[in-house]
Amino acid sequence: MKKQFLSYLGSVLLIFVLISCGSKKAVTENIRSDANAASLIKKHQNSEVDFETLQGRLRGSYATKDEEQSISVSLRMEKDKVIWLSAKLAGIIPLAKVKITPERVQYYEKINGTFFDGDFSLLSKWLGTALDFEKVQNLLIGQAIYPLSEEPYRLEKSEQGFRLASKNNAEITKYVLLNPINFRANAQQLVREKEQQSVTITYPEYQDINQKIFPKEINIVVNQEAKNTNITISYRSLAFNEPVSFPFEIPSGYKEIIME
Repeated sequence: MKKQFLSYLGSVLLIFVLISCGSKKAVTENIRSDANAASLIKKHQNSEVDFETLQGRLRGSYATKDEEQSISVSLRMEKDKVIWLSAKLAGIIPLAKVKITPERVQYYEKINGTFFDGDFSLLSKWLGTALDFEKVQNLLIGQAIYPLSEEPYRLEKSEQGFRLASKNNAEITKYVLLNPINFRANAQQLVREKEQQSVTITYPEYQDINQKIFPKEINIVVNQEAKNTNITISYRSLAFNEPVSFPFEIPSGYKEIIME
């Protein structure tokens, strides 16, 4: 297994081509009322899946022009507190672990004997956008990565759902496509036009687990200066509100990854 894939395992845990962001024109009139936009944003906020803990397995795949890899990962979460992942080869041989809290990111992988213990700078670098715990959690559960209430959005209706685009002339332009039935995120996109960078995330399908609507698959495309990285997360099994633990200890003798 190549070193680059093991590095991107960190972004697999974070784990947008946007269904209608620029690829298809809206077929209905723009929604002009700010109240309608505010109401839609509120419905999206209210649609967030409610749980205390989560555990399950996922399949993560990673592909660039030059290589493809896939791996099985165990996932555990305590909402708003901890995200933990453990990757094993053939379900037996430990490969890597990641533990994320609101204050800290810890990561190590065994093939090259490296680790990271610090802030969100490493994950932000891998995914090409500034991240924190809330953004990582939102990405994994199907909520808008950047809370929609933080800035004004332009709202349109399209064949695929409600599309929101950030109005502010900021460094990053944000797009979110909401499902017209359950108001979960069908897709999200972050664009840095000057740097020719974008991150596009789609949620092709959701699943109902004990009346909890949760993504079944997440597809991520990271584009940096015409170089594409494709990441897919497929949730294979999930259980909510059961006791979980988050064992994590960086092995001795590992080399630390230092952010420049």
